[in-house]
Amino acid sequence: MAKAAIVFGGAGFIGSHLLSYLAATGEYGKLVSGDMQAPRFTVPGVEYVEVDVRKPVAADLCPGVTEIYNLAAIHTTPGYEDWEYYWTNVLGATHICDFARWLGVGRILFTSSISVYGSTEEIKDEDSPLTPESAYGCSKLCAEKIHRLWQAERPEERRVVVVRPAVIYGYTEHGNFTRLAQLLSKRRFIFPGRTDTIKACGYVKDLVRSMRFMLDHPERVITYNFCHAERYSTAEICESFSRVAGYPRPKVIVPLAPMLVGGWIFEVLAKLGLKTSINRARVMKLVRSNNIVPKRLVEYGFSYEFNLDASLADWQKASSQGDFV
Repeated sequence: MAKAAIVFGGAGFIGSHLLSYLAATGEYGKLVSGDMQAPRFTVPGVEYVEVDVRKPVAADLCPGVTEIYNLAAIHTTPGYEDWEYYWTNVLGATHICDFARWLGVGRILFTSSISVYGSTEEIKDEDSPLTPESAYGCSKLCAEKIHRLWQAERPEERRVVVVRPAVIYGYTEHGNFTRLAQLLSKRRFIFPGRTDTIKACGYVKDLVRSMRFMLDHPERVITYNFCHAERYSTAEICESFSRVAGYPRPKVIVPLAPMLVGGWIFEVLAKLGLKTSINRARVMKLVRSNNIVPKRLVEYGFSYEFNLDASLADWQKASSQGDFV
């Protein structure tokens, strides 16, 4: 019997790649994307429906649905007021779990975030203490608990997988790695304060493969981190871009203090009407490590298809409009 799945947040970067992967398996008779935005790229055979998860989800959204992927969230930090993260991420989790109850769905995968660990120089895995430092991280931790409560109501019938992705990159990302590639290509990248900041990261194609891998595992409750098994520093990521794309290797290191002063100046300008994405919080994100390891994924025997160099080469090949878009 063909399966039916709905991906809440399916129009986003990760959601679009997930739907592409699910469609390619040939196992699904129906695939629905529920989102409020236009898709990063369309996947043939997918039904795109406008859904606001801050409101109750219509029970007839995906008739016969057998599994749910909850990727719906606001995540840019900083970027929203604290209450907005809870309004979308926590209320969305509540409504999606209600939707699953009404239709008797037994399988949910929820994308959380490594932000539940907080920034850390120490290595952290799935068994480490959870110390979120932002409203985003706190809202994701609350949403994790809502999904686990849904599973605990009928533990023999329901399965929940919680994935905590690190920085994810790939085709149509339009985020940190895309900006880094653009700066490297123009010789404008400078190391903020240090070169050895650990940045846990992972390729989107391996991420979506891991989702199905873990959801098909027999355990009823699974929580796992997703990133490369190898830990990469900022310098090593830049070196990989240089090897794959031939970009110049950056060498300039600017001390943290003047960068924070610059961030403060841009904050003042923003209050005067000149909106930019530069501020002290973003500067600090550049120098704080996210030293996360995917212990559970390795223990379960997941086989990565790409290392850092191979993933960048695959992404570059897919970007017909220029490098790493």
